[in-house]
Amino acid sequence: MKIDKETPWQDLTPGGTIYDAGNSKEFKTGDWRSMKPIWDSEKCKQCGLCFPVCPDDSIPVNKEQKRGNFNYDFCKGCGVCAKVCPFGAIVMEEEGK
Repeated sequence: MKIDKETPWQDLTPGGTIYDAGNSKEFKTGDWRSMKPIWDSEKCKQCGLCFPVCPDDSIPVNKEQKRGNFNYDFCKGCGVCAKVCPFGAIVMEEEGK
């Protein structure tokens, strides 16, 4: 069906509807952030305080329980990770810098 400005709202697909469980990885939601966390692996002590507070699970942890760099496809730039880092290993900078 072709949708244009004359299409009645009843014929539109409802937005925000989740049709299948576990499909959040299909939707890359990090492209609207204005601030971006930058991880300094040299300062990081692998304390593990940052990844449990990430609301978008954007901090990967490997099998050895070591964190990796951010998954920017899903990071929204909230800055919670930077706030909890006691070593200054995560700083927020303006997106696109």
